[in-house]
Amino acid sequence: DCDVLYVAERYGAVVGFYSLSLRGEAELDLMFVADNVQGLGVGATLFRHMAAEARRRGISVVKIVSHPPSAGFYQRMGARRVGTRPPTIKASWTRPILTLTV
Repeated sequence: DCDVLYVAERYGAVVGFYSLSLRGEAELDLMFVADNVQGLGVGATLFRHMAAEARRRGISVVKIVSHPPSAGFYQRMGARRVGTRPPTIKASWTRPILTLTV
């Protein structure tokens, strides 16, 4: 299977996207919402779409390695914190690991 990439547009402009990696363990690889539309439900819509897409493909659990400030959003959306990933060269901070049962 290939990855799933979904883009959100508002008035013809890209305002967010997510990438769901399907190689091996399903993982929310990337999720981004533009600053000017945060708080308007774009992230929640993208997240629900990702969960529905995972379910449609027969996936029952999606792993999320989060940027620390985003972990609360994922938890509000139903994800459960299960651990942390230590810093790396590319990400010099500890990142929360969450799982979402879909």
